Amino acid sequence: MSEKEKLPVRQDIFTVLSSVLGIGFLPKMPGTFGTLAAAAIYLCLPSSWLMNFPQALCFAAALIILYFIGVFITGKAEYKLGHDAGSIVFDEFIAYFICVLLLPKSILMAIYTFALFRVFDIAKPWPIKLSQKLKGGWGIMTDDVIAAVYTNLLMQILVRIYPHFFI
Repeated sequence: MSEKEKLPVRQDIFTVLSSVLGIGFLPKMPGTFGTLAAAAIYLCLPSSWLMNFPQALCFAAALIILYFIGVFITGKAEYKLGHDAGSIVFDEFIAYFICVLLLPKSILMAIYTFALFRVFDIAKPWPIKLSQKLKGGWGIMTDDVIAAVYTNLLMQILVRIYPHFFI
């Protein structure tokens, strides 16, 4: 028996990456913990990466690349773990950064975008639920990206109505 055959499924490179280094294998609320990990990293990032247009444009380009990488790795992980398995949280992790793109950085912003994103991700209003029918990693990644876009658009509106509320 080769060394690769001895590894349990969760130690396969695609399942490890799609679970964000194992966060997705937590027994309760793996999607919430995947999003929480992204929020923690968001709080450590320089504000300029998310708010200043040239850097934010580069950050957005990186997110687009990560989206396509995510389609590939979550598709491979889904093959081993099952259809849209709860342990696949790479989609929530990447989507959270879309939630906060071009918004002022603060702890309150992290909290509100986290909560709003989870609401959209769980409730799945149109067309989020419909996008889950896409094959493989496309459905896994796309539904969270749409939820993130909804979150970002709503937060953009709220920040313009109540700018001091999120500082």
